[in-house]
Amino acid sequence: MDLNPGEGQQREIYRLVRENNQMLHKMRRHAFWGGLIKFIVYALLLLAPLWLYMQYLAPVLDSTMQAVNQIRGTGAKAEAQFSGLEDAWQQFQENFSGFGSSSSSTSTR
Repeated sequence: MDLNPGEGQQREIYRLVRENNQMLHKMRRHAFWGGLIKFIVYALLLLAPLWLYMQYLAPVLDSTMQAVNQIRGTGAKAEAQFSGLEDAWQQFQENFSGFGSSSSSTSTR
C-alpha cells in the first residue's frame, strides 16, 4: 500500500516535464542551426554573383572596353589621315588648276 497516493502521478508529471524540456532544447538548437544555415545560404546567394563578376566578368569587360577604345582611337586616326589626304588632294587640284590656267593665260598674250 502506498503511503503517498499522488507519488506515481508526480513521477509521471516529472517525467513529462523532463521530456518536454528536452524537446524544447532540441527545438531551440535546431532553430538556431537552421537560422544560421539560412543566413549562410542567403549570404551566398547575394555575394556569389558579386564574386563571380569580380573574378570572371570584370577582366573580360575591361579587355573589351580597351579594345573598343583602341578601335575608336584607330578610327579617329584614320579620319584625321583621311582629312589630311583630302586637304592634300584639294591643294593638288588648286596647284594643277592654277598651272593650267596660268599657261593658257600666257599663251593668249
